[in-house]
Amino acid sequence: MVIAEQREAFGQRIDQALQAFISGQRRMLSELGGDVDPLIDAAAQVVSGGKRLRPAFCYWAWCAAGQPSDDRIVVAASSLELLHASAIVHDDVMDNSDTRRGQPAAHRYFQGIGPRVGRSGSEVQFGLGSAILLGDLLLSWSDQQLRASGLSIEAVARAMPYFDAMRSEVAAGQFLDLLAQASGQNSVERAMRVLRYKSAKYTVERPLHVGASLAGADESLITALSAYGVPLGEAFQLRDDVLGVFGDPEITGKPAGDDVRQGKRTVLMSRAVELADGDDRVLLESAIGDHGLTDESVARVLVAVERSGALAHVEDLITELSAAALKALAEAPIRNEEARTALSELADAATRREV
Repeated sequence: MVIAEQREAFGQRIDQALQAFISGQRRMLSELGGDVDPLIDAAAQVVSGGKRLRPAFCYWAWCAAGQPSDDRIVVAASSLELLHASAIVHDDVMDNSDTRRGQPAAHRYFQGIGPRVGRSGSEVQFGLGSAILLGDLLLSWSDQQLRASGLSIEAVARAMPYFDAMRSEVAAGQFLDLLAQASGQNSVERAMRVLRYKSAKYTVERPLHVGASLAGADESLITALSAYGVPLGEAFQLRDDVLGVFGDPEITGKPAGDDVRQGKRTVLMSRAVELADGDDRVLLESAIGDHGLTDESVARVLVAVERSGALAHVEDLITELSAAALKALAEAPIRNEEARTALSELADAATRREV
């Protein structure tokens, strides 16, 4: 399989591009003195690991447009990891999450080092402020890394409208998510809109657009990649929503039922509330957003969600969306059959996962 053979090597190339970029930024900022080191250290930590799906979609869209692999597209694709890192740092602040990938979330990390850097006042405020700055810095770096890829000014100019749209969509989608949590309104339609703009488009469709436009793809390929990328991105996020409730903490790096405690009105939880009866519905409505939910209560929530039929519904929806994506991929005017195979295998990796 293309991905099985090449994914690890590709991930290493992305890692190297990110490490080289951050090392360069560390040198550039060294004149500020050692006090800035924790900020750079945190940036290096937050971009380490992960599935590297966004760079992979970008890279294979470049190849799908008929361009050969080279270091420039790898560097350009790595800019999407900086954007993703920015989003998750800010997301963890807004959700008040304790962990990310089994490590302290950025604001928790900064809370821990606050006293050592001599910061007076609230450790919590220092942590939150530092994490916001880290997210802003990573967002700025994403643009810088794309422009420094070595690709022509014309190629980068073609990609920028998609890159800009991606950043606007994820911010607006995050606001919709906050609004849904604050309002407590339960709607599958609203949850799907949040899912599409907060995560689905920026995980698959827009990275495809960036890679294809960098390669000079015509409109027919861009359109075909959307037909593949939108349903796949939605299936990806639906799988993420399932893992946010049913995932194994040892694998996901997050506490069991974390999405329930944080009050996330995901498609899964919204559908569960709609379908549940009697005591189960009362339990679900009271549990969503309860940060003091015990592990025992989480276990009862999981039973109620499954009993409602919502889990089976979401699994069926993932299957349906994945099939639609693969059908669109089979019909897409792709100029490199290895890229078509790789994108097919990426669809499987995005939707059949445990983390």
